[in-house]
Amino acid sequence: MQKVIVIGNGMVGYKFCEKLAAHPLRDQFQITVFGEESRPAYDRVHLSEYFTLDSADKLLLASRNWYDENQITLRTGEMITDIETKSKRVLTHKHEYFEYDYLILATGSSCFVPTIKGVDKPGVFIYRTIEDLDAIKDYAQKLKNEGKFKASVLGGGLLGLEAANAAKELGMQTDVIEFAPRLMPRQLNQAASDMLQNKIESLGIKVHLGKNSQEIVGEDGIEQIDFTDETTLKTDMLIISAGIRPRDELAVKSGLKTGERGGVYVNNKMETSDPAIYAIGEVALYNNGIYGLVAPGYEMAGVAVEQITGGEKLMSPTIDMSTQLKLVGTEVASFGDPFIENENVTAIVYENKQRGVYKRINIAKDGSKLLGGIMVGDSSDYNTLFQLYINAMKLPENPEDLILGSRGGESKSALGSVLDLPDTAQICSCEAVSKGAICDSISSGACCSFTDVVKSTKASSSCGGCKPMVTDLVNATLKSMGQEVKETICEHFEYSRQELYDLVKLHSIMDFDEALDKHGKGHGCETCKPVLASIFASIYMETANRQAPIQDSNDRFLANIQRNGSYSVVPRVPGGEITPEKLMVLGQVAKKYDLYTKITGGQRIDLFGAQLHELPMIWKELIDAGFESGHAYGKSLRTVKSCVGSTWCRYGLHDSVSFAIRIEERYKGLRSPHKLKGGVSGCIRECAEARGKDFGVIAVEGGWNLFVCGNGGATPKHAVLLAEKLDDETCIKYLDRFLVYYIRTAAPLQRTAPWLDKLEGGIDYLKKVIVEDSLGIGEELEAEMEELVQRYACEWKEAIEDPLMMKRFKPFVNSDETDDSLVFVPMREQKMPRPW
Repeated sequence: MQKVIVIGNGMVGYKFCEKLAAHPLRDQFQITVFGEESRPAYDRVHLSEYFTLDSADKLLLASRNWYDENQITLRTGEMITDIETKSKRVLTHKHEYFEYDYLILATGSSCFVPTIKGVDKPGVFIYRTIEDLDAIKDYAQKLKNEGKFKASVLGGGLLGLEAANAAKELGMQTDVIEFAPRLMPRQLNQAASDMLQNKIESLGIKVHLGKNSQEIVGEDGIEQIDFTDETTLKTDMLIISAGIRPRDELAVKSGLKTGERGGVYVNNKMETSDPAIYAIGEVALYNNGIYGLVAPGYEMAGVAVEQITGGEKLMSPTIDMSTQLKLVGTEVASFGDPFIENENVTAIVYENKQRGVYKRINIAKDGSKLLGGIMVGDSSDYNTLFQLYINAMKLPENPEDLILGSRGGESKSALGSVLDLPDTAQICSCEAVSKGAICDSISSGACCSFTDVVKSTKASSSCGGCKPMVTDLVNATLKSMGQEVKETICEHFEYSRQELYDLVKLHSIMDFDEALDKHGKGHGCETCKPVLASIFASIYMETANRQAPIQDSNDRFLANIQRNGSYSVVPRVPGGEITPEKLMVLGQVAKKYDLYTKITGGQRIDLFGAQLHELPMIWKELIDAGFESGHAYGKSLRTVKSCVGSTWCRYGLHDSVSFAIRIEERYKGLRSPHKLKGGVSGCIRECAEARGKDFGVIAVEGGWNLFVCGNGGATPKHAVLLAEKLDDETCIKYLDRFLVYYIRTAAPLQRTAPWLDKLEGGIDYLKKVIVEDSLGIGEELEAEMEELVQRYACEWKEAIEDPLMMKRFKPFVNSDETDDSLVFVPMREQKMPRPW
């Protein structure tokens, strides 16, 4: 039996063991693994989630029992200090020798610590292991007990931004220091980096670019950082996450060939300069590169296993560095060559500064193939784009549709169907799982659900970036076999939104923790928390204030966050009708607080540039003048637009203003799966653009025509006729039924137009339910709406009258100081945020 020793029990070392343990020739090998840390291998990709877990064991890739069951000797807390290549044995720090036939170096990398004077002071940490995170957490708590809240992170790359988010979640005021002139310089171009920076700074994390740290200053611990440009930054702790260095010291000591800048040289078999020793993961120098992603490391582990078992598998000649992740709540992705610039390439760019979205794709000049791309703020198209790129698939006739047409819609549209992918298409890069393997696991009967597929193939079990496409493949395969597919909210709730809505209502569940305890698992995530917040609001008509921690950021602060971190205030102006007195109040408030003022497309006035601490003061003045929150920040009714109708217009058939005001006053504050917009036009000339709304009412001879399920935006759609020639009361009745039915049955963040598209039977079925009452629930829907209407409360008024709620509107938790980082510049006698 051949002896295999693995030095390093990180993710890649574990993957080697897992692959060898599953190999048909497994019985020919005796496997021993040495790990310096005290615990078995754990998931470093999701290391930041450790702060939200009740046990580090939830990050484990496998328990100690797994090693025992697979007859692998695991020796944790042991360090290999020497490799004797001639005698083929290793020496531990306990002075024990172990012989090998094959040695696998999976020592990974260490955190790069710049040589800065004072770097050894108390309060300076690295961000690499669970023990590091424990130390950071304990020190942050100590600081907060002393009334100190400032933390800094050295490094603006992937790990640096994760560390910054971790510090922020620990309640620290966080700054990011980056030597380069932009964030994530290896993955993002300047425009994408600027967008990411703006998104991060809007959440209260300050970014300092082009900074070269010279000295860490302090007496008993860090107090400030001095930079070479003679500026300084006050801070109470520093987390260093400025890159990695290969752990190649054992290789150097034993005489293996290493690179000038570190790393153990390997060929495409993963062999080092000694054919009995292999190197895999971040310690391996392959094609003159060190690869800090898990997918290449896993591929290296597979190659090494094949080589020592007599296989012929070789490492890919090029390494795909595509990534999709979420940094500080912001989606970021890149694939292929995102920076390519030459005469044979066309770059297509979409940028929406209001939404904080930047997308760029690079295509061949002849439009034949996709070469690379970058996404910030919305990476929902990543899996589709990556498959088009990696499989060199034919692009649509209009390639711009790849980032415009599918934005906010079906990620599969450019492919037609995920089943159209070739069977060889690699869906999960981390685990090297193909489309064919996923589909075969279903069609063979071995698996019958997404969970089964993950257990069988391990697809999406590592970074999770491919989960949406794996889900699509599983669902599409099941549907092709005639099986019903159930769509769930997320991994924490095995229910659709409709099912969860019914459970919450049936059991009178009032908060997220109760829902999780009764019908979920784990701790929840950024997907299910806002969904539950929406469900609670839709059922109980509660405001966003009661459960602020689970709301989206805009709902949490009852205002829309703008690109420079300021906020906009939009009071409700029902139907667009406003008295001169109220109009003057808006002008006075805007002048007093120096706000940029604009009339919106929904016939309201938007006041931009308010600082967080100013919001309650502005709201109070508006409320005193008779205004209410316009819910411009919420997934709720925004506006009901109107023309002047028969009151003034010579073409008007009915009083559209009065009816629009009645409708808006009735449904104001109504929370729903997505935002709602309405319109009332006084004649078929349609000046209120009612058919471009989620519901629209148009005056005709004999009453009102009611249209539903339209929207503007990137994929505009006209609303369709639900009923015609209705009197006021019948129109309201049908609207009540329609809105409650939509709220009950729509998926999260699904607007009425795509909801209708997916509703079996379409508009004909909807007419039967709403108009004909085919399900016999008409009165129930009306009663439910009436109850919601009676429960309405203004969120702004509620917030300013509660001292505890008012604490949310302080820029700093430990100080009454204002945020002086906001910079505005003049624009047409008003102001705007300083351009990026």
